[in-house]
Amino acid sequence: MSQHANPIQTLLRDVPFMVIDGALATELEALGCDLNDSLWSARLLSEAPETIRQVHQAYFEAGADCAITASYQATIPGFVQAGLTEQEARTLITRSVTLAVEARDAVWQPESGRPKPLVAASVGPYGAYLADGSEYRGGYDLDRAGLIDFHRERLALLLEAGADLLAVETLPSLDEALAITDLLAEHPGAQAWITFSAKDGAHISDGTPITECARALAGLPGVAAVGVNCTALAHIEPLIEVIKQACDLPVLVYPNSGEEYDPATKTWHPAKCGHTQSAPSGLIQGAAAWLAAGASGIGGCCRTTPDDIRALALWREKLTRD
Repeated sequence: MSQHANPIQTLLRDVPFMVIDGALATELEALGCDLNDSLWSARLLSEAPETIRQVHQAYFEAGADCAITASYQATIPGFVQAGLTEQEARTLITRSVTLAVEARDAVWQPESGRPKPLVAASVGPYGAYLADGSEYRGGYDLDRAGLIDFHRERLALLLEAGADLLAVETLPSLDEALAITDLLAEHPGAQAWITFSAKDGAHISDGTPITECARALAGLPGVAAVGVNCTALAHIEPLIEVIKQACDLPVLVYPNSGEEYDPATKTWHPAKCGHTQSAPSGLIQGAAAWLAAGASGIGGCCRTTPDDIRALALWREKLTRD
């Protein structure tokens, strides 16, 4: 891949917006997998890789232009703490990409006229490894140099495994995003999208204005897109608007389903009426406004399903016809 090849912009030549896949963990649980573990879905890279491949394939069949791999919580220290060797950990991190590539190749045919879907290797934040919810707070005990050291080997493994780009996602702090961009400089030609978790319509989880994040990332080598994920539906439209004012990069949004997560009980509940009256009730209800605000990619995070992504892809198809 050349230094200037942005796979997202290449895809956008053929479609009005990129359809990103939905939740991996939600669908794995629907298939009977128990994810109550500090490794979350990454544990299944060892125990049930064929089920991960099955979920990726379901999203591609639903019309997704991009699959995000099961490497969000896959780190060498995390696997070692779970009793694996470092080499076994490296093998599983590489496998996360292979499974998504295999699923794409089982679905996509060059003669179909469909743009070749992308495989985005998930890079979760340091807080995901800690498994203490700090990916929604920031305030880590590591400085930027420590974050660079933490992410370095996993980043290299994912790129070497053949991912089209990295999905650096759910970041709670700009400092961690800049640590990742420092590492991208070690891999000429590597591309990554960077999406933050956000606490409201203007700030990421640690309170930094998202305009500051977008300005800091604009123009940095290897940054293919910016945006937000794992964020409430109500905040998506204003976040897109302020990001677009701050930079010219493609903006990606893949919010949660609309339910609310209780970190104390680790359970999901219907959104409370009142404070979200003007919020869309789901992806398909918000898509038109998000597209109008300037989104280049739309998908789903927690609690979204292949049915949500299929509805999004069908809506896009109707847009293209009309």
